[in-house]
Amino acid sequence: MIYINNCMKKGLLIFLLTVFIGLFAAFSQVANPSNWSFTQKSLGNDEYELTFRASIQPGWHIYSMYTPAGGPMATTLTLEEAGKGIELVGKATENEPQKKHDAVFGVDVLSFEHEYVITQRIKVIDPAVGVVKGTLEYQVCREGQCVMFEEAFDIKVKENVTESGAVPAGEASQDDSLWLFFWLAFVAGLAAVVMPCVFPMIPMTVSFFMHGDSNKAKAKAKAMFFSFSIIAIYTALGLIISMFLGADFINWLSTNWVPNVFFFVIFMIFAASFFGAFEIVLPSWLVNKSDAQADKGGYIGAFFMAFTLVLVSFSCTAPIVGTVLVEAARGSVLRPIVGMLGFSVAVALPFGFFAFFPSKLSNLPKSGGWLNSVKVVLGFIEVALGFKFLMVADQTYHWGLLDREVYIAIWIAIFSLQGLYLMGKLKFANDSELTHIGVPRLAFIIATFAFVVYLIPGMFGAPLKALAGYFPPQETIDFDINRIVRENVKQVAKSGGVVNGIAPVANEACEAPKYADFLHLAHGLDGYFDYEQALKCAQAQNKPLFIDFTGHGCVNCREMEQTVWADPRVADMLRNDYVIVALYVDDKTTLPEEEWYVSEYDGKKKKTLGKKNADFQIKKFDSNAQPNYILLDSRGGNDENLQQHVLAPARGHDLDKDAFVAFLKKGLEEYKKRGNK
Repeated sequence: MIYINNCMKKGLLIFLLTVFIGLFAAFSQVANPSNWSFTQKSLGNDEYELTFRASIQPGWHIYSMYTPAGGPMATTLTLEEAGKGIELVGKATENEPQKKHDAVFGVDVLSFEHEYVITQRIKVIDPAVGVVKGTLEYQVCREGQCVMFEEAFDIKVKENVTESGAVPAGEASQDDSLWLFFWLAFVAGLAAVVMPCVFPMIPMTVSFFMHGDSNKAKAKAKAMFFSFSIIAIYTALGLIISMFLGADFINWLSTNWVPNVFFFVIFMIFAASFFGAFEIVLPSWLVNKSDAQADKGGYIGAFFMAFTLVLVSFSCTAPIVGTVLVEAARGSVLRPIVGMLGFSVAVALPFGFFAFFPSKLSNLPKSGGWLNSVKVVLGFIEVALGFKFLMVADQTYHWGLLDREVYIAIWIAIFSLQGLYLMGKLKFANDSELTHIGVPRLAFIIATFAFVVYLIPGMFGAPLKALAGYFPPQETIDFDINRIVRENVKQVAKSGGVVNGIAPVANEACEAPKYADFLHLAHGLDGYFDYEQALKCAQAQNKPLFIDFTGHGCVNCREMEQTVWADPRVADMLRNDYVIVALYVDDKTTLPEEEWYVSEYDGKKKKTLGKKNADFQIKKFDSNAQPNYILLDSRGGNDENLQQHVLAPARGHDLDKDAFVAFLKKGLEEYKKRGNK
């Protein structure tokens, strides 16, 4: 009697099955029961999602890539450039398989019928890689017979790529078309016009061109020169900063006290001129030599106005400028040029219009007194908006000069005086006698005082959502009724008490947050201001990490907090489902000397909290824009490559509350899904 143990039986069975499969594949005329398609989707930042989709004929099935050991042959995906020109971002994922026990192999096998979809995220690390090549090895089976197949694929991930996969010389290797990048920059430029550091330049432009040339042709030519100067200066300045100064310059320009105080002084000077204190004119040596010199002086003045506009507005352009700076840091030169060109064209269009418009206003009959009233009103607006720059310096350096209630009080005083001026109760040197109030002026009076009434509750903690980006943070106000209520609720929760029949549970931080003495989260949310500390807490609580790249001078950040974060659904998820870390990229707090380090990104020493956070954002997430919201799987938060642990595509300034709720939900779902694998 010959005894054959179970292992020998299993081995013999696998051998015979393998021989049978080989003979079947060699001699049968069975066509491939599966039909494959290969596609890719760009995720930005040189990342792509590759999709391998098989349509399987009825009755057949394909085994999973994750078939247990000892089972049938698993599907194998091989990428030729993996580890060289590309890197894998996470594991490949599959659609939901069928799971059943196989008595022959003695294991639970995973298989797919009708459709099999494999998804693999990759990051292109070599610009020369334009085509991803590889093979799929698999077997298609039914009722005791299997056929092995091998599918080769070439997936193009970049345009203008030769058959070898190399990018032709002189052409940028882009994951998106330059035209798309241009139009995205153009849309960003249109949005930037209404930002607080760009919009105030409109009154300056109106005032400068209000006394234009009597010659209409010359006035129009000067206005055209003004518009083209904006485009030329912006594009050149953006390119210079991208190639020579680096991303840190943007943060310096927008948050350092020197440029911000300078801009504040400039706005006050213009306002004083609007009030009639003096007239801003070019030096006489530019305009009094001859007619030609006079024309030259006019154009120099237009160029100066364009340069002032670009210089002041540059601090508000971080979303697009930050993007092109990162592109430039990777060696791209064409994309920064195209991006800054698209952005500057959009900015120049409305200012070009306002440059044309005042020259026509001056031709209206008996318009002199009315135009002076316009200048004075614009002067009040300049004073109000000029304080924004002083506020930024105050917030980033923690001077404590312009807390929220002080700032609002200044605005209440400014616009109350503007209302009295429109009523004729205040007069300036160049004003005409106001004999009556017309309907348009009355409408402006009503709007002005209505605005003042709207501001008054802000002195006591009202959020004033419509102006969230123009005011200091809510947390700087001394008497905030909402904060008092929140603190009382927290105290009751800590003591185990009940508020209105509900026993609230406070989302306490794991440990006292660093920098909490001068940094705060909106709406009384608990969180951190240091990544390592927040990560430790998130891992301890088994929660995903909500990273908020923000800034004291970030207008859009404040608007998101007051509009989107204030939504009860968002606030509840941030409070209960995530650990929040707010990383201020512009804070000037000096780090302890032992925490100083030299950045691998730009080779510069990082000594402040803001520079450390900005460097972290650029290195880990290829971004320099604020706000930038990242949902991170805290379980992989210590890895060198953090992007593979991002739970959902990052979001920036978007006031769609429902979309933000969906964004947070998607992150939670992905976090739970990855935890179950």
